[in-house]
Amino acid sequence: MKRKLIIGISFGFLAGIIDIIPMIIQNLTWDANISALCMWIIVGLFISTVEFNINSIVKGVLIAFLVLLPSAILIGWKEPFALIPIAVMTIILGGLLGFTIHKFTNK
Repeated sequence: MKRKLIIGISFGFLAGIIDIIPMIIQNLTWDANISALCMWIIVGLFISTVEFNINSIVKGVLIAFLVLLPSAILIGWKEPFALIPIAVMTIILGGLLGFTIHKFTNK
């Protein structure tokens, strides 16, 4: 179990770094950057520990969107078009995280 947690948190951190690189380039606020990084760390942790009997990519996307949902409501309330790139990154990174964590935890 400890190994799964370390893998999930580590890959979640990497996904967070990938997600915030374009955010830093766009000069978004640091609270948004830190929030995104924390979200991906938590998503990685959940993907590595939650047992769903579904495809690992679908599992990653589903968990990523569930974790994103409260923030997406707040973001979409003021800037609904900002949800488009957020959703795209969530699909891509969530799927990649699900796939990668599954490969590294099921050896």
